Amino acid sequence: MFRFETGAYFWLLLIIPVLIFCYLHYLSWRKRSIRRLGNEEIVSQLLPATIPGRSTTKMVLTVLAIVSGIFGLVNLQAGDQSGSVMRRGVDVVFAIDVSKSMLAKDISPDRLSRAKLLVQSMLHKMSNDKVGLVLFAGRAYLQSPLTMDYGTIKMLLNTTNTSSAPTQGTVLSDAIAMSQEAFDKKDRKFKTIILISDGEDHDEKAVELARQAAEAGIVLHTIGIGSPDGAPIFDPETGSNKLNENGQEVITRLNEAVLKEVAEAGGGTYQLLANTNQVVSDLSNEIAKMESRNMGANMFLHYKSYYQYFLLFSLLLILVN
Repeated sequence: MFRFETGAYFWLLLIIPVLIFCYLHYLSWRKRSIRRLGNEEIVSQLLPATIPGRSTTKMVLTVLAIVSGIFGLVNLQAGDQSGSVMRRGVDVVFAIDVSKSMLAKDISPDRLSRAKLLVQSMLHKMSNDKVGLVLFAGRAYLQSPLTMDYGTIKMLLNTTNTSSAPTQGTVLSDAIAMSQEAFDKKDRKFKTIILISDGEDHDEKAVELARQAAEAGIVLHTIGIGSPDGAPIFDPETGSNKLNENGQEVITRLNEAVLKEVAEAGGGTYQLLANTNQVVSDLSNEIAKMESRNMGANMFLHYKSYYQYFLLFSLLLILVN
């Protein structure tokens, strides 16, 4: 099994398109400059820097050197020693609201970013639990089944945005149903759903489904995000707040009542996300109270690193260049 030890460095790959853009701009500028000097064909023969393909070859080598260097930083690893590890834990599904209303900035930097930060902070506290991820708006989507690979969950969180669920709305019942599907139906305990939403759209089925989940042995906690006073919805496409058909700002408000009702029916707790650390602490305590089970799994106990080969290749390309 292969993995990247520090996948966060992959964002450095964004340098490549910027570099290519600058190179193309340079080629265009050089061509115009040569034309100003006189006959393009004659001037090109007099300038060594304009040998056909030379600058392109150097550019390709530079790009390959950067890419190889980045792969060295993320450190490709291969598992070379596996074994059975016994752990005690529970199954946790995080259900995150990704509707457009989650772009409201009544909590810094915005509702969705804080929701993602909460889940990432929870993952730092967890070690023996299996984790799944559901994203929802007008419909719910299972982004990751239950796994102990927290790195995968973090990577999915990094790419999560309001486009992750094309159908808009806030259908809590869909989120609960999809989260419930992620669990092993044979287990009557060891299961919890942490649902993070502004609860803006009232969903009559949500309370009933929360009650059914509780009957199936699932504890359902809800986290309210936003302000009951409301805030405009920021539209990243226009760079301004969203307007209705009358040209007025659309105001989105946290609906604490429905989230409290869902949590009560699901046998869990409701919390307002104001202080992330406090909510993480409270949720961790709630999970710790739950009866845990053996999480026996075959895992790689040792990984061999290959970063040195990528860095060496990058250095060779730089020397050749």
